[in-house]
Amino acid sequence: MPILNKDMQVCISLSGRPSNLGTRFHNFMYDELGLNFLYKAFTTDDLEGAIRGMRALGFRGCSVSMPFKEAVIPLVDVMEASAAAIESVNTIVNDDGRLTASNTDYEAVAQLISEHGLDPAARVVVRGSGGMAKAVVAAFRGAGFDDLTVLARNAETGPALAEKYGYAWVRDEPEASFDVVVNVTPIGMQGADAASLAFDEPLIERASTVFDVVAFPAETPLIAAARAAGTPVITGAEVVALQAARQFERYTGVALTRDQVERAAAFSRAEP
Repeated sequence: MPILNKDMQVCISLSGRPSNLGTRFHNFMYDELGLNFLYKAFTTDDLEGAIRGMRALGFRGCSVSMPFKEAVIPLVDVMEASAAAIESVNTIVNDDGRLTASNTDYEAVAQLISEHGLDPAARVVVRGSGGMAKAVVAAFRGAGFDDLTVLARNAETGPALAEKYGYAWVRDEPEASFDVVVNVTPIGMQGADAASLAFDEPLIERASTVFDVVAFPAETPLIAAARAAGTPVITGAEVVALQAARQFERYTGVALTRDQVERAAAFSRAEP
């Protein structure tokens, strides 16, 4: 990485729970490509002040994670279609003080649906109703899936998400079989629910694809159970790598190859 200098462009992330995944991914590729950029993760209790500082100091880009994905909307100047469609932002680019917001989570999920050849006629169940769940459900709607059920305990956000995209909502896990099961909750993430399964085993075994958006660890209990059952999987590690690559291109103008994305993702996850 170039020695710190006055011309270095700075990109940041804002998250309630900062991690080193994005920091290591972006800085790894800045170093490999010799780009005069620096990426640093932050949290804040003053979102408006942070975005005002980004604009005032000329920071090039900002990755936005929970709980700021919706709260940041009034603070930007332009909403790209990927963010406007789901009213959720995960990327901001600063062009001479003009802040443009997008959602590369949505773009990454849409790409994975296509690359894994998921059938639009499949029956899908998505567990979760937060900001990332909106990106996932919208991506399935955009890909032409008509039969999707939102599984969410929250009696406000669950029905609202389902209704927004013309889908069904249930509070408890249904007995009906589904072809694609998707977890967009913290279940399986490190912490209190680290050992828990997001879906019952019979549902996992009947599915043709299991998709867990949890990025860390990549091998969640849900993914492990699906592999054991011989069910094809899509992991959160794939999502976070693709969305980071799309952010990288927006910040730098450089489109990464699949090999570069895989190596940067491996490096980002290698930290003890």
